[in-house]
Amino acid sequence: MEPQEIREGYLVKKGTVLNSWKAVWVVLSEDGVEFYKKKTDRSPKGMIPLKGATLISPCQDFGKRTLVFKITSDKKQDHFFQASHVEEREFWVKDIKRAITCLQGGKKFARKSTRRSIRLPDAVNLTELYTLMKDQDDGVRELKLEQENRVFNHCFTGATVVEWLVSKGKARNKSEAVMLATGLLSEGFLQPAGDMSKEGAESGNQAFLDHTNALYYFADSGFFCEGYSSDEDVLLKEEFRGNIVKQGCLLKQGHKRKNWKVRKFILRDDPAYMHYYEPSKGDDPLGSIHLRGSVVTAVEFVPDAKKYEVEGNLFEIITSDDTHYFFQAATADERKEWIKAIQAVSKTGK
Repeated sequence: MEPQEIREGYLVKKGTVLNSWKAVWVVLSEDGVEFYKKKTDRSPKGMIPLKGATLISPCQDFGKRTLVFKITSDKKQDHFFQASHVEEREFWVKDIKRAITCLQGGKKFARKSTRRSIRLPDAVNLTELYTLMKDQDDGVRELKLEQENRVFNHCFTGATVVEWLVSKGKARNKSEAVMLATGLLSEGFLQPAGDMSKEGAESGNQAFLDHTNALYYFADSGFFCEGYSSDEDVLLKEEFRGNIVKQGCLLKQGHKRKNWKVRKFILRDDPAYMHYYEPSKGDDPLGSIHLRGSVVTAVEFVPDAKKYEVEGNLFEIITSDDTHYFFQAATADERKEWIKAIQAVSKTGK
């Protein structure tokens, strides 16, 4: 019997020989993780057997790189993967851990029983806590805060987080709340924003500061910092004001050369923009697509796509100034989700 496929998608992987990070297509089955150079490749570039393997998440071996996890095979070889956002990492980590545990106990991988672990009173589910904190009505409020001639958008103070955790009964007292918040910080859910919080985080113990001058932000929020600068800079910053609606990796067709590359996309509303990034590099976008008044549709055919072995789950965005962009989602469901999300923001976003 073939091992069952559990999860597949794009992740960024560190090269085993060279130190370069590249987007690869990853397939998790019951007994191993295979990675391919391209989604359409028949044979994998490599395979990590999960029997006797260990997984560490978060993995902080690479300072500036967040959302990294490490799989060490029983041959003691390390493999490093980076997800494009928090939820994505959580899904992968949970399933890989489960596959390793099942192999240890000689059981078959089954999703159903994963629910039980959430009820354990001694185990805090940080993913769940993070979701509650981000709740628009009942969570920690994201504000525009000024400090040392800089403006931090979508931000909050360490003291606010501690207050929220205690008032919502998530922690019994301040020191317990600081402990929880430190967990959220070291897991990459919260990020330090200003100098004070960055110094705290870099002091070696990932310390979270219960202070009104220590600024933090949610890992996948619309955070940006602006200095008092020229008008042009402010215009560009406008694009990043919206809330993040959806993010993840897609295959995108190049404009000039019609080749296809994996890009990380972040979709924001009000103003409605989709920014795309080199998935292995991070912060500075390669480009942005203004979505106000655009049309997005599923398509069956894209010129030149066949040449690059790109078929299925394709969609197109035509912007209000008649620029055409073509994408491929990993699955039919994912294509549906992206189209729905883009349609929603293109109608409402400025």
